[in-house]
Amino acid sequence: MTDPMQAGRGRMELAARCRVVTEAQAFGLVAFCVILFNALLMGAETYSGLAAEYRQALQAAEHCCLALFTVEMLLRTGAYADRPKAFFRDPWNLFDLAIVLSAFLPLIRENATVLRLLRLARVLRTARFLPHLRILLIAVGRSLPGTASFLFIGALVLYVYAMVGWVCFADSDPEHYGSVGRAALTLFLLTTLDGLTDAVRAGLQISRLSILYYASYALLASFVLVNVLIGVVLNSLDEAREIEEEAGRVPPPGKGPDPATEVRERIATARRALDDIEAQLASADGRAGSRRLEAASRTGS
Repeated sequence: MTDPMQAGRGRMELAARCRVVTEAQAFGLVAFCVILFNALLMGAETYSGLAAEYRQALQAAEHCCLALFTVEMLLRTGAYADRPKAFFRDPWNLFDLAIVLSAFLPLIRENATVLRLLRLARVLRTARFLPHLRILLIAVGRSLPGTASFLFIGALVLYVYAMVGWVCFADSDPEHYGSVGRAALTLFLLTTLDGLTDAVRAGLQISRLSILYYASYALLASFVLVNVLIGVVLNSLDEAREIEEEAGRVPPPGKGPDPATEVRERIATARRALDDIEAQLASADGRAGSRRLEAASRTGS
């Protein structure tokens, strides 16, 4: 049977050796270059003439990239051999594992479109090696709840103004306001202020009050709501920076103290203390015994 202590030490040694490789600066640089090279290969495959002429070379290069990604994933997995649960707590590890494993699944490998999309997803792995890009992705993710609220409010404003536009301009301008759908599309395009001048001129020919309609919509949709969205994104960006700074202060696996090692060291320290106490008691008993013998010999004499 395998000794659990030896198995645990073996996993710790494997994790330590893999961490030496994965935490090296050259390892990250090579992985980053392979990702960029894979992206260039995908771009080269879009040229039909080039893809037909160098089909075998491109396929061989793709297989080499996949092999390097697999080796990288094995090393990253080995770095967590002493604490496998920590590997699955990192979302980037799960993302990388899903991208690499998907290339070996039969159903996905047979579907060229899905396989190309998954290969394209490898480009997103550059965020692992670019801290600023990682902060932006985290900020985008954290801004989704606020963005959903913004979209709901924006849709409500758009619908109200579309209904008002349909009531006021449906007969005079049916091309743009003939239905609530056309009115909403027209106002959505005016959100960027592109074509607002032509819309205002056409509205003035219908009624002078149309200036209030377009001015209020431009002020509310193009300035107030857009600034609210910018505020949500900036707030999420600050939160993402704080998260990244906190993650940087936390020591990575292997750099901080290992709980199992700490427990073993404490047990060893306690055992040494007990051995010292037993030795002191034994020496004290020996001295007491010698004293009793000396006293008995004196009494007999």
